[in-house]
Amino acid sequence: MKSASNFKDQVFTSFKESLNSYTIPERFASPFGNEPHPLSLLAVEKLQSYLLTQQEWDHNFGFSRNDEPVIGKMFGVLVVRTEDFEIGYLAAFSGKLAGGNYHEGFVPPIFDGVEEGGFLNIGMLEIARINSEIKKLELCSSEECNEEIALLKSYRKKHSMSLQNAIFDQYNFLNQNGEKMSLRNIFENASYKNPPAGAGECAAPKLLQYAFQNKMQPLAMAEFWWGMSPKSDHWKHGNFYPACREKCQPILAHMLSGMDLDERLN
Repeated sequence: MKSASNFKDQVFTSFKESLNSYTIPERFASPFGNEPHPLSLLAVEKLQSYLLTQQEWDHNFGFSRNDEPVIGKMFGVLVVRTEDFEIGYLAAFSGKLAGGNYHEGFVPPIFDGVEEGGFLNIGMLEIARINSEIKKLELCSSEECNEEIALLKSYRKKHSMSLQNAIFDQYNFLNQNGEKMSLRNIFENASYKNPPAGAGECAAPKLLQYAFQNKMQPLAMAEFWWGMSPKSDHWKHGNFYPACREKCQPILAHMLSGMDLDERLN
């Protein structure tokens, strides 16, 4: 498993074949559309071929194994043009893959919450300590113990909220002009009380973030589900899906601001 310290920055894949038969998009299509551009389909074909044959990591997509948990995954590709006018694609996965954030050939996370020694791990250890103290005190039925339990639960709630806000503040999203906006500000502007859990972990924001950081021009995007779905019949293996609106729409509104978009939905 790769980490931030040894992650090899080999995520841009150039197209080796001739693209003469493909039309290069003049405008970036809305990520909330349903019909991928032919260049996106070419990139998807290459990524799916890799997923079927790779031996570098092990993730239970549910194809042939019955052991739990079965975790289907949303993948995305972003066709880009580099500063050197080379056309290729970037790949990303939502959340974690095979228990990790870093895998060669995929863009890195916007924030690595599981980095060893990071504030999140320290904060979670403190929550575990509080939970342990509460369990010990629950064996005691005295009024004094009950009061201490109530204080610990109140402290745990405040600590959890503070930790969650600290996590949100680590997510800062770019647009093509290099303008940065924090996750909390994005959702405040969209009239949300708080960002939903997992916001910023989807494939689309990861792809655009890496492209803007490396001065690549986004040309076309596609996202597809890979594997079995343990929770919902909505997710079908190999099917394409638009970017999610609950988590991604406010983020992408900022990230795509100032771009000339093709807003058609199909």
